[in-house]
Amino acid sequence: MNKENSGETKSPLFHLVLLEPEIPGNTGSLGRTCLALGARLHLIHPLGFDLNEKAVRRAGLDYWKHVDIKEHKDYGAFLEHEKPQTNQLFFFSGKAEKCAYSASFEKACYLVFGKESTGLPEQFKNTNKSFKLPIESQHIRSLNLASAATAIGYECYRQVKISEG
Repeated sequence: MNKENSGETKSPLFHLVLLEPEIPGNTGSLGRTCLALGARLHLIHPLGFDLNEKAVRRAGLDYWKHVDIKEHKDYGAFLEHEKPQTNQLFFFSGKAEKCAYSASFEKACYLVFGKESTGLPEQFKNTNKSFKLPIESQHIRSLNLASAATAIGYECYRQVKISEG
């Protein structure tokens, strides 16, 4: 399934990709973040919730119709449709070795996040394009998906805007 709501022809600054998201509140929050930052939101199925008009209305997502969003039936369909170059893909996991602030983001890159319960599949966690946000406390094992993706999204936005001058 492929859905674009924005109606705008402007290309996105970057892409935020959610691989099989499970919690509608996180996805709603990240839709708002993407709208604020000029990013496109990609949702890779299966989703753990319904995105039909009634469900979106019930959730009070009055801005949802303005979010630049695409849905893909699976990760393979995402790759086939988007055709991202390897250097455009950045993966985020609490188990990655490198800090996200060492990543060099460029316009039209793809920031890929796994589902809330299990994160990214193993195949993405140990690539040289796999990053994490720093966590100083030993009392938590991970950050909320929406919080982490928003932090990364703003860092990507900052880098892209600086490179644009």
